[in-house]
Formats: sequence, structure tokens, C-alpha cells
Amino acid sequence: MNTTFARILYGGFLLFTVYHVFVAHDLMTAASNLGIALIFDPFDQKVRWNDRPVWQRGWLIVHLIVMFSLFGYAMVV
Repeated sequence: MNTTFARILYGGFLLFTVYHVFVAHDLMTAASNLGIALIFDPFDQKVRWNDRPVWQRGWLIVHLIVMFSLFGYAMVV
């Protein structure tokens, strides 16, 4: 997949997440949008995980942690 196109989709799903958290107050949909955003890796997808810079791996891991935290919070509330 083209990296530019993946970044646009990634950003779009992040915007959907922000909308669902702050405007629609729908945390489950926000968590699912964060999960879908991870499909569209905003970095070069041809680079293997071990060869990526630490900050890129950290960004994706933090993204995953936020997604699971939002999902868990939505389950409790």
C-alpha cells in the first residue's frame, strides 16, 4: 500500500476517534476506530518491525495501549 495513502487513512481514523470521544461520547466506536487505524501503519510498511527506529515502535505500542485502555474503560463505564 502506498505510504501516503496509508497515512491519510490513519489520520482519518484518528480524527474519527477524536470525534467519537469528544463529540459523540461513544467510547466503543472510538476504540474500534483506533484499532482500525493501526491497520494503516503510517510508517514505511516494507520495513520489518526489528529494523524500525525505536520511536516508531514506541508510537505504535503506545497507540495500541491507548486503544486497549479506551476499550477497557468503555467496558467498565
